[in-house]
Order: sequence, then structure tokens, then C-alpha cells
Amino acid sequence: MKSPLFLSLALVSFGTAYPDILAHLNNVESNGKAVKRQAPGVTPPFDPSLQYVDTTGQYAFVAPGEGDQRGPCPGLNAMANHGYLPHNGVATISEFIEGTGKVFGMGVDLSTFLAIYGSVFDGDLTGWSIGGPTSLVSLGGLLGEPQGISGSHNKYEGDASPTRGDLYQYGNDYLVQLSQFQALYDLGKAADNYDLDLLTDYRATRFQESIDNNPYFFNAPFSGVAAQPAAWSFIYRFMANKSAEYPEGRLTGDVLKSFYSITGEDGDFTYTPGHERIPDNWYTRHPVDAYTIPYFSLDAVAQLVKYPEFGSIGGNTGTTNSFVGIDPSNLTSGVYSASNLAEGNNLLCYALELTTQETPDLLSGLFTDISAAQDQIGSALNNATNSLGCPQLNSINKDQFSQFPGYTQAYDGYTDPTSGGLL
Repeated sequence: MKSPLFLSLALVSFGTAYPDILAHLNNVESNGKAVKRQAPGVTPPFDPSLQYVDTTGQYAFVAPGEGDQRGPCPGLNAMANHGYLPHNGVATISEFIEGTGKVFGMGVDLSTFLAIYGSVFDGDLTGWSIGGPTSLVSLGGLLGEPQGISGSHNKYEGDASPTRGDLYQYGNDYLVQLSQFQALYDLGKAADNYDLDLLTDYRATRFQESIDNNPYFFNAPFSGVAAQPAAWSFIYRFMANKSAEYPEGRLTGDVLKSFYSITGEDGDFTYTPGHERIPDNWYTRHPVDAYTIPYFSLDAVAQLVKYPEFGSIGGNTGTTNSFVGIDPSNLTSGVYSASNLAEGNNLLCYALELTTQETPDLLSGLFTDISAAQDQIGSALNNATNSLGCPQLNSINKDQFSQFPGYTQAYDGYTDPTSGGLL
């Protein structure tokens, strides 16, 4: 089905630049015939010839070497290790779109939006690093070196991650914390199954742990309300191995360990940074079942309905257990309210419209002249909210953010707490 965000992909003349990719947004090829994309929630077909992801030959695992970038996203790390992204970990917008579609079945609408967002806030407007800064990504007019996704705290990456630690609690936001992985593993090991319900419950645990342990915990508009549910739903939606028995996928402990670069036995796990692998004999989503923005929106709302705190923009105020949430009605002058966030597209609208209002402030810390970057991301955000039918939000009361040190704290970008190790 056509994503409601499709019209936003006309931004920066994207349809002109990538007509071959956008041509397959609504129709895909299956055995030489065009097949209409199915609606979310319909049990997908399974075709091993279409869904097998090769991990041999040119796609065999190759560990990262010196200078290769790896960061907080296990899926992107695995793609780089298997040659579905450049092995150096730096990719262009089109390479991200093609790679995430081929390996994980991410819809073009979602992958395009995320790739462009990353190129603006983490890169040079054309591409970005899946790890930290690198000389391969630079642009005149930047106030400093692009920090990559590892240095995108409160812009792309945020707190309450499934396996990564909060930045101001651990000093980095991209390395697996084994205690968190072990806790997740323990939840599903009895049935050897890690589905979205289990992950949603663990998300609530991690959210509370951030409140309990991180005095600077901040649930930001984009990284908290939009990107955080994606980080959790992507685990099951993308990592689960599809089969005739489980066409929507089954995520086992062994598959989870492979994607998170975990080896060893239960209770004695070892984490090797940057060595994420696509498992052998692993099958991705069927082409007609691409994970598009409508799918993601449904997942995000389902998580919110179960745990309403996920929609709370706010944070701790400098001490643990001091969380203060901002009333959406006060923040948006009544355009959104706590009672209507789960209705229709409102949750995604809320996150995107707040991000639109924040964008000039965020970009002013990155570019000497924000006009090109603002045009690129502004078109994406504005057209997205228009095509989603979002209520018009002309301004927000950003002064309410000043009470949160996790928002106001100056973040100097990427830092590497390891001793010469790969990321």
C-alpha cells in the first residue's frame, strides 16, 4: 500500500534523483510479475528464493579493520560486515536505502526518511557514518566534523536503548552493556522467542531504569518519541527469521546473539564490538511485506497504548527519579493532548512537528549557514506532516525544555572511552 509519507519523498527532488528506487515503492517484482503491497497486519507469504539473504562469497562476514566505522545500530553494523553497505561504515543516502531494503525489507518510504535525516544531523547532507567521525565525511560550512550516528545524542540516538547504555550514565551510547543484553535474553530464553510484546515490556523496564539511574535522562521529541519505538520494533520486525512456519518471523536467542555480536553461553556472554553478523540460513521479509511507515506507526501506537509513558517528552531534572513530563497540551497550545496521542497518526505527527520546531536550534550547532540543511530536512518534515494530515503546529513552548539538563547540557559530540578498540 502507498505510505502516507510518500508525498514527502519528493523532497530535494528525490524522485528525480532516484526514480529506479521509487518506482518500486508501491509495486514489487515477484517471479517477474508486479505484486501490490499488502496491508499491515495481513499474514505475509513466504518465498525462500526471494527472501534468502546471502552470507557467502562477496557477502561473507569480514571483521572491521582499522578506521572502519561501527556504531550503535546492530543491523547497520552487520550490513557493513557483510558488504551490504560499504565496509568502511560510511554510506550515501541511496546506499542506505538499497541496503536496508535488500537485507531487512525496510520500506523505501521509511528508509529514505531515515537516511536523509541521518545525512543532515550526522553527516554531510549526502551520506553519514554508522559510527563516529571520519575524514570520509566532511563538508565546508560545518562548524565541526560530522559526528556520525554515535555522536548524535538527542538528535538521532537517545536514552533507554535496548542494549546500549545512556550517554550520561556510561559515557558512550554505542557499546552493548552486557547486563542489559543478559536481561533481555533472560526474558525470552524459556520459549526461545523474542516477540514484540516481550520487547515492549522490556522497553518499559529500560525506560524506568533510565529514570532510576540517569540524572540526565531526557526523552526527546525525535530520538525519544519517534526513534526510540523504532529501535525496539526493529529488533523483531527486522531480525526475526522468516519461514513457512513463521512467515512473520521468529526471533530466537541464537539469532539475537548473532546480530548483537554476542558469543558464549548464557550467563557468561562475551561482546565483541563491531562484529555483528547476519546469521547463516536467514530469511528477510517478503517483498510485498516491506516494513513501511504505516507498519511502524501501528507498532509505535501499540507500544504507547500499553505504556502511555512512552509518549512523555521530558526527563530527569538533574537527579535520579526526578522525571517530569511536559503536558503535550501546554507544549503545543492545545494542538495535541495526552488523551489524543494514540489516535490516528497523532503520535508520529506530534514527534515530527516538534522536531520541525526544534530543527533551527539543532542545526545552528552544526552549520555556519543552516539554509541548505534546513531546506533538506525541513521539506521532509513539513511534507510528511502535511501528507499525514497532521494538525497545524506553528510554534511550541521550548522554554519548558530548559528544566532538563539532559537537553541543555552541552554535548561535545563523539568520544571513545575504549583503549584503541574498534567501535
